[in-house]
Amino acid sequence: MNREQRLRAHRFHQLHAGPAPLMLPNAWDAASARIIENAGAQAIATTSAGMAWSLGQPDGERMSVQDLLAMCARICRSVAVPVSVDIERGYGRDAKDTGGLVGALLQLGVVGINIEDGTQPGTRTLSPPGELAERIACARTVAQHHDIPLFINARIDTYVADVPMETRYEETLKRARAYIDAGADGIFVPGLSDAEEIARVAGQLPVPLNVYAGYAGAPAATQLRELGVRRISLGCGPMQSVLAHLARIAAEALSDGRYDTMGSDMLTVSEANGLFKDIDNAADVSAPHASYAGMGDGPVALLLPRGLRASGRARPVELTTRNGLCTPAHVVAGHSAKQPAWRRLMSSLLGERSPGIRAEPR
Repeated sequence: MNREQRLRAHRFHQLHAGPAPLMLPNAWDAASARIIENAGAQAIATTSAGMAWSLGQPDGERMSVQDLLAMCARICRSVAVPVSVDIERGYGRDAKDTGGLVGALLQLGVVGINIEDGTQPGTRTLSPPGELAERIACARTVAQHHDIPLFINARIDTYVADVPMETRYEETLKRARAYIDAGADGIFVPGLSDAEEIARVAGQLPVPLNVYAGYAGAPAATQLRELGVRRISLGCGPMQSVLAHLARIAAEALSDGRYDTMGSDMLTVSEANGLFKDIDNAADVSAPHASYAGMGDGPVALLLPRGLRASGRARPVELTTRNGLCTPAHVVAGHSAKQPAWRRLMSSLLGERSPGIRAEPR
């Protein structure tokens, strides 16, 4: 971690308090990130769906952690603005796995994450809020350990899951309070589109409200600002549009033998190369990372102090694409909540005391 990364993190926080909502046309690879930055974006946020599609997989934590980290490394190397990464439900079975992933992302230069409660596997039933609260609290402590003011955007799926209309507003606020108490800096509610309800939710939150606008007919940024929205995400919408445009290009060429759609609006080779002219390509992010015993997906081992890695004292941290399926032993109610199991978790992950956490005997 370095001073420049901390400054980018502070800048990302400030962008949520500007005169207009922070607009985020989400990126899925280095090229899309540079196009978006070159268009004037003040920050880059990734789309998990777009990233998965670009790797030939469906959305839903199907891509491996190695693929996620490799793509994020390329994006962070390609842009100068703050980068926030969509980590879906946090990857792995529990908060400890999420903490390992967050530590690895911080080392790449990431300054924000988007993490969701989502639905229980194979259903449209919302996961218990305690699961996400625990992961948020763990991510916050890992970021504090690295002295990075990570912006944690907590996504609440009450408006896209099977939640009765008459209860989803109150359920949204209940979950928002729990996630904020656990350490979230912002609240993201995809599917929240009614103007009156957007204003009601925004008025009840002490942190910035993020809404989704990656669909036709979404409210304009000026209207959303008047409703109290502070962050607007286009999500996978830009990639959906790009794929549809590519489909038209391909259909025209294959069916008609013509290239009008392609030729009507395209970058020159020089312009495309120019997007990356200042990038140092010395490091090959696709090269395999050195693995440490018991550390699962490799890059997460870098989170641990060097002495612990060498001594083998680190407990295994398994990063997989499996979501946590077990109900947590407790619900994190705030930074000061009594949580001895979680303290033991963090001491085993970090190998030393972190701010506000007293390591338990091992």
